[in-house]
Amino acid sequence: MDSKKQKLKQFFMYKSILIFIVISWFSNIVNAQSIKLNTYAGGFTKPVDISNTGTQGDGRLFITEKDGRIRIVEADGTVLSAPFLDIDPVVNSGANERGLLGLCFHPDYSNNGYFYVHYTNSGGHSTISRFKVSQTDPDKADPGSEKVLLVVNQPFNNHNAGDLEFGPDGYLYIGMGDGGNAGDPNNRSQNPQTLLGKMLRIDVNTETEKYLIPADNPYNNNPDTLPEIWALGLRNPWRFCIDTVLNEIWIADVGQDEWEEINVASLSLPALNYGWRCYEGMQKFNFSQCSDNTDFFDPVHVYANKFDVGCSVTGGFVYRGDDMPILKGRYIYADFCTGKFWSLTRNGNGAMENEELADLDNMEFATFGLDVNGEMYVAGLGNGTVFKLESGPSAVNHLTNGDNYVFRVGTNPASGTLDIFYEEYKYGKAQWNIYNLTATPFPVKITMQSPGAVKIDISLLPPGMYIIKNSENRYWQKFVKH
Repeated sequence: MDSKKQKLKQFFMYKSILIFIVISWFSNIVNAQSIKLNTYAGGFTKPVDISNTGTQGDGRLFITEKDGRIRIVEADGTVLSAPFLDIDPVVNSGANERGLLGLCFHPDYSNNGYFYVHYTNSGGHSTISRFKVSQTDPDKADPGSEKVLLVVNQPFNNHNAGDLEFGPDGYLYIGMGDGGNAGDPNNRSQNPQTLLGKMLRIDVNTETEKYLIPADNPYNNNPDTLPEIWALGLRNPWRFCIDTVLNEIWIADVGQDEWEEINVASLSLPALNYGWRCYEGMQKFNFSQCSDNTDFFDPVHVYANKFDVGCSVTGGFVYRGDDMPILKGRYIYADFCTGKFWSLTRNGNGAMENEELADLDNMEFATFGLDVNGEMYVAGLGNGTVFKLESGPSAVNHLTNGDNYVFRVGTNPASGTLDIFYEEYKYGKAQWNIYNLTATPFPVKITMQSPGAVKIDISLLPPGMYIIKNSENRYWQKFVKH
């Protein structure tokens, strides 16, 4: 690592120790453990979810593609040519964070054949639907079997979240983002009369109704709060998981400008308020309609939006497989922008410790998944590849080449113009690319460029969250367009 980066890293580490003491700015990097990624299957288009049926002996993986298809990978890594389900005609995947975003199978799938999807419909609204597998072909779903359970209106095209998972109680948990734009302008996450910015919990084990409300949902009999709500105060819980061993829910919540956060709570603790937009991470964000008397539930870990740390958390799973015994019981997650992997685990005193596992540049890891044996996989959104996580020699590959440059975004959130300031090395004037969080590129119109600075016209970008990166794909930073 060159001396300038080393000084920057030391500065941030010392600053974070003063602020948080326990939570290190650079994730308590120890590298006692490490992982490697082995290519398992490829050829996918924007893979955003990895699932299994939960049926012992069924080694298939189901890969959800953002445009509206679900593909099957056999246990030997063979990708079936025909999709399991293709609902592309009814899925709105054309802008930002919309699309077919989540898939899970009913706990009794081997008998009833039910599976559930979370997608954006043609009107731009979040849709939770049930489908059924074909009665004659286990590798085909019945596209005409859709039962729409829930539609949640979306005011903007970002922060749709998209994950859903069954808990050990047999109920369906659904993550909902705050509805988009920047800063949750209508404070939806704290509003108990909207499903946006919430974790929902519903009973889908009914044929006479679309769904039922579990009797022990915390707001079941509260006329001021929608009864589907299990928890509130979330911004964009892109991925969450339920660890059935400890009966805990882990929620990775994508941050705004400064902090990415991870929350964990027992499923015996409903009605939690995770803080957004009052808080981003551990810091106050917009307290104009908040109260210090509210019992906010703090994240167990945060990390900063910085060029060599990350800008968008990709939530993973608690590893319970057998192939990586040294990581058993650890929550493994990554950052979409930098390709860093970490694990979280409790130490002997019950405090959460974070450890870096790998640093893999330019891979855009969008989602994790498990097979039926609990082994872990991750999908690279940009290159359409599914990798299997395995123990191995250190995959940490920090950039040490002094030829690289760093950059920072000026005013953030931005509106008409994005200001970039950067340090030059041998490459001279930098070139730039803009993507949304599903790796869709947008044209870059430079209005002014001089050594060390550039102005980019973003007036035509839809409101939402984007990533600006240099042409060598070495450094990223997240920004928000108002």
